[in-house]
Amino acid sequence: MLGIAPSRRGFIKTALLSMTLLAGTGVPALADAGFQRWIANFEKTATSNGISRQTYRAVFAGVTEPDHDVIRSARFQPEFRDNAWDYMDNRVNEETVADGRRLAQQHKRLLDVIEQRFGVSRYIVLAIWSMESSYGKALEKPGSLKHVPQALATLAYLDERRAGFARQQLIGALKIVQAGHVSPKGLTGSWAGAMGHTQFIPTSYLAYAVDMDGDGHPNIWTSVPDALGTAANLLSKNGWRTGRTWGYEVAAPRGTNLAGLDRANKTLAQWQQLGFRRVNGQPFAAPSDNANLLMPGGPNGPIFLMTRNFFVIKRYNNADRYALAVGHLADRIAGGGEFAQSWPRGYTPLSVAERYELQQRLSQHGFYDGVIDGKIGSGSRGAISAYQRQRGVAEDGNASRALLDLLRRH
Repeated sequence: MLGIAPSRRGFIKTALLSMTLLAGTGVPALADAGFQRWIANFEKTATSNGISRQTYRAVFAGVTEPDHDVIRSARFQPEFRDNAWDYMDNRVNEETVADGRRLAQQHKRLLDVIEQRFGVSRYIVLAIWSMESSYGKALEKPGSLKHVPQALATLAYLDERRAGFARQQLIGALKIVQAGHVSPKGLTGSWAGAMGHTQFIPTSYLAYAVDMDGDGHPNIWTSVPDALGTAANLLSKNGWRTGRTWGYEVAAPRGTNLAGLDRANKTLAQWQQLGFRRVNGQPFAAPSDNANLLMPGGPNGPIFLMTRNFFVIKRYNNADRYALAVGHLADRIAGGGEFAQSWPRGYTPLSVAERYELQQRLSQHGFYDGVIDGKIGSGSRGAISAYQRQRGVAEDGNASRALLDLLRRH
């Protein structure tokens, strides 16, 4: 590099190296140097929010560049969007129900205490544990956990849409460390900062975390009692009604204009006057309670009247499907059955064991390179579509019995 000063040459050499390392990631060149400046500059914001310099520097010790996996996760757009039944199949099935029943027995004493203290059904708490971390199994997967401060700093630095959220959560994460509840290296979670068995973001942790095991620290990362108690506390503080259900599957009177009633709110007594009945023939437990009509699979699928507790569950995750899955899984763990009305799939679905087999066979044929977990997501559906194209059959991306039979013959 003739004519360039030695110090300048070193800078350019570093810049070229950075550009090489970051090529193809969608992350701006020189992001490492800029990221280090961002961390240095954010220290002033942290200290103005009560974080000591000692805590701040301990948390970011050794953090020199963004976590590019975080940005890839943030930018990921699945090729396929799950139908309501796909979402439910992946989360409420014979495997999650059996695990929930086993854990209900294993943690009976703890769940007794949680119900007495917070008034929240043990089965709802177990269902949330399943939904959030597969009863903790997701935390054991190699590479699944991120260093939360680095992940949040990455989002604040590189993701303009999430920057405000990330900065707020980063301050919360620093407060957790400063309080001594977790070590800097132990502050792990998802790419978006959700932490522990029950996946709390830092500000929610600060608002709801409880110490159930009595060690002086609410530890949702490794203490099942603390994690489940924290989940129950969130529901309790947001208005959970003890002894009440989350909702009812119902049958509508023939000829009803359901489209005109979608999400309508009436008392259960008023719904009954309109001809709506519980599918099991039992009366509504509290006729004066209000309920909203919900049809997640359209008018030809299961129909529900959702009561207050359904909307309390949505304070955990604001998606209707999430709250429905939590409620239904809780009922199944407690001994209840499947929905009376089938989903309008148009095909015969697979069991969990068959979905494992489907993924294995697609992998053997070179169409699927994801995790063999029995969950049919965007990657599995893309593999199914590719296989269907190659075989010259209708391309619908569905994990059906007909597709598995075709793979078995191939």
